[in-house]
Amino acid sequence: MDVTRRDFFRLSASAAAGTAVGGLAGLGADLGPAVARAQELRIKDAKTVPSVCPYCAVGCGTLIHTVEGQIVNIEGNPKSPVNEAAIYQLHINPNRATKVLRRGPGATQWEVWGLEQAMDRVAELVEKTRNETFVERTADGRPLNHTLAIFSLGGATMDNEWNHIQQKLMRGLGVVAIENQARI
Repeated sequence: MDVTRRDFFRLSASAAAGTAVGGLAGLGADLGPAVARAQELRIKDAKTVPSVCPYCAVGCGTLIHTVEGQIVNIEGNPKSPVNEAAIYQLHINPNRATKVLRRGPGATQWEVWGLEQAMDRVAELVEKTRNETFVERTADGRPLNHTLAIFSLGGATMDNEWNHIQQKLMRGLGVVAIENQARI
């Protein structure tokens, strides 16, 4: 790779600036105002268009910033009633479940379970169901290795990494019925 003198100086200046900013932050300098100003300048001359996030069925509101027809920024729309309701439900709602609740067969009341106990019970039931319904080969001897008795439903509130791991786990167990709302 050929590096011109100009490229060398450009890279050196960038590295020096990055080191200086990192040093200031490390010494406790408050970079908040500078970052806020940089964010403001980034979209200063941009056209803002309200839109909707396409990644799940919730339809959170977004603000799309464009400069000369090119998208330069996308962020949540703070005025969207969908976004406001979603945030409320996730963080503030006093009715939000914060404990594992279980209602056993035939019971009329919920009982509080510890998280470890609940996870152990889920693992036990998954293993039992898989062992009872796993089909290793077809009637004519071809490998099949699946179970039709377990269904997996992923959600868009989880990140792509989690959904990837969930898919791997379910496929490893032989689950065929896998759906994920965040598949786009």
